[in-house]
Amino acid sequence: MHVANIGEAKARLSELIDRAVAGEEIVIARAGKPAVRLVAYGQATIPKRIPGIWKGKVKMSRDFDKLPESISAAFRGERP
Repeated sequence: MHVANIGEAKARLSELIDRAVAGEEIVIARAGKPAVRLVAYGQATIPKRIPGIWKGKVKMSRDFDKLPESISAAFRGERP
């Protein structure tokens, strides 16, 4: 990851874009604090979801939908 200040980014924008397209992450900072991230368009920053990947790996408790009376009373504004 390369960190560039705004002045450097203005002066070397084409070079920074080329580096980002090549896969490098460029952070542009303002007053020493990271402001934006320059990455190639189309690079996924969040992994794609795969439907059904957890099928058979997660089990719900039989009483999952049962709310304890003390909590139910708290939702109604009553104090136990």
